[in-house]
Amino acid sequence: MSEDRKIHLTVQPAETAQRLDLYLSEQLPACSRSEAARLVKGGAIRVDGKRVKPAYRLMGGETITGCLPAPTRLVARPEAIPLDILYEDRDIIVINKAAGIVVHPAPGHPGGTLVNALLYHCGDLSGLDGDIRPGIVHRLDRDTSGILIVAKHASSQRALAEQFKSRLTRKWYRAIVVGQPKTDSGRCEAPIGRHPVDRKRMSIRSRQGRSALTVWTVVNRWGHFAELELEIRTGRTHQIRVHCAAMGHPVLGDEVYGPSLSGIQKSGRWPGREPLKDLVNRQMLHAMRLCCTHPTRMNTITFTAPLASDIEAVRSYLAAE
Repeated sequence: MSEDRKIHLTVQPAETAQRLDLYLSEQLPACSRSEAARLVKGGAIRVDGKRVKPAYRLMGGETITGCLPAPTRLVARPEAIPLDILYEDRDIIVINKAAGIVVHPAPGHPGGTLVNALLYHCGDLSGLDGDIRPGIVHRLDRDTSGILIVAKHASSQRALAEQFKSRLTRKWYRAIVVGQPKTDSGRCEAPIGRHPVDRKRMSIRSRQGRSALTVWTVVNRWGHFAELELEIRTGRTHQIRVHCAAMGHPVLGDEVYGPSLSGIQKSGRWPGREPLKDLVNRQMLHAMRLCCTHPTRMNTITFTAPLASDIEAVRSYLAAE
């Protein structure tokens, strides 16, 4: 039986004013906000040794300690799922993730994930995040394609995780967006947090929003659409999708934060007669380039993933109109 995991967190100045339950859900990926609230209420997690409420507002400098129950419901098993490997050595493996694949097992996705494929390919991944997230140091949404770096053992995972946490990595994306930006480049700096009503979505109007910065440049323009290169200087959930929508240029195919495909088709913004749904089956967003420090050799490494075939098909179609 898995043992409970001890947690020991120190609240940083930049994390002040957040609710405790929200802070815990962001710091502990295996713990949802509702689970965090339950543990705080029961006294399993304390602030400076004292029992507080889930709505406790962080002031900075506090020490949060307690026990987080180890995940026991899900165990990732090796599965013979093809991988597009960009690079591999004894410390890391870099994958060009296909759209439609979930990174790690979760309720509703017990198998068929990238972790299942990695376990089959690598034989073993000794990580820090239990049985379902070995080696994972960052994530991509299921319907976002592109670069994902994975640690192959615990020391590499610690080193890479610290780089992502300290914002020492650099990440660039490509996206096809709806509408034409008025300028050729810019930046969106708007805090991101949970939507005040729909908790499954993120929003720039959240009361507990955390700072987020996206820098963008127009790469191509086609009629009612544009291709952007975006660098995220922070790593908030759905950051590019939320910021693009906030700028008035949602990612094409992102029906959570933008217009439906049928709505775009009916509006006349889609050129030609090719049905939009035949070309666009997900958000047109791709993690194209990643730069970080190798966890053991300590040299700078940069990886580039070619655009996914469906994004290339949409680019070609728009360019031909």
